Amino acid sequence: MQIVDFTAAHIEQAAQIVLQNYDEERGFVPALPNVNKVLDLTPFADNGLGVAAFDGETMLGFLCSVNPFQNAFGSTGAVGVFSPMGANGAVGDNRAMVFARLYQAAGEKWVRAGAASHAVCLYAHDKETQAQFFRYGFGLRCVDAIRGMEDIAALLCEGYTFAELTPERYSEVYTLDMMLHRHCLESPFFMVKPCITETEFLEDVGADRFFVARKGDEAVAFLCVSQAGETFLRDIPGYIHADGAYCLPEHRGKGLLQGLLRLAAAALRNDGYECLGVDFESINPPAYAFWLKYFDAYTHSVVRRIDEGALIKR
Repeated sequence: MQIVDFTAAHIEQAAQIVLQNYDEERGFVPALPNVNKVLDLTPFADNGLGVAAFDGETMLGFLCSVNPFQNAFGSTGAVGVFSPMGANGAVGDNRAMVFARLYQAAGEKWVRAGAASHAVCLYAHDKETQAQFFRYGFGLRCVDAIRGMEDIAALLCEGYTFAELTPERYSEVYTLDMMLHRHCLESPFFMVKPCITETEFLEDVGADRFFVARKGDEAVAFLCVSQAGETFLRDIPGYIHADGAYCLPEHRGKGLLQGLLRLAAAALRNDGYECLGVDFESINPPAYAFWLKYFDAYTHSVVRRIDEGALIKR
């Protein structure tokens, strides 16, 4: 096995590996849509942070990342790099060993570039590759999941009403959204999300859609959907993304979020959407429990933070 720098000459073989790996994951997660176009690998060939593994003229795998960025995960204060879905892959019976060699070479580049936080998006059902990254000190951090738009069983939720908000009423969920931000600080999550003003919130929502559950006139739970997304599926026609949900503690256990998910799925299905995705941190216990009850995971992003002293040695 030979490890070389990833260049534009490798894009065609790499894209075939991406499609092969994606189709393998579709075998475990049927809700994943069929794709014939993957992530544009040109920027990854241009930034010099990627590597590829070859056996003769045959590519065995590749591992690339985005350029280093400040404040990895928005809160750690570390410079990070991230290899998103479609920017890495491997084939063959020894793909865990291929990834081991790839990370050894790519990790050196990432450290030389000043990145102490290394994140790699892997397919959720590629257990051997995940085990190899765990051996290299990585841990699970983020999950991407998906479901079709079929109906969702939900409790009756007597005493509550459900509705999709019109844009002029989006301010109703501002307080709930700030409570979600404060929830992120709780153990074992420990993630800081900046508080913003109501004006900033309304400016930021853009084309987002909000579904709310009310007790009387008070909004007590919400679900947001948007065109955002953490994988290249966000560009697939018929795909839309769940982008946040929260229920006041005193109203939990009554099926409100399930009811909101059912309402949203019905509305989105009527609008022509075929699948609903979501991404969430595995270190958020309520999110992990809720989303995986109704969605199937298809990626696991694993993260390692190295000793920053190694940056100085390079």
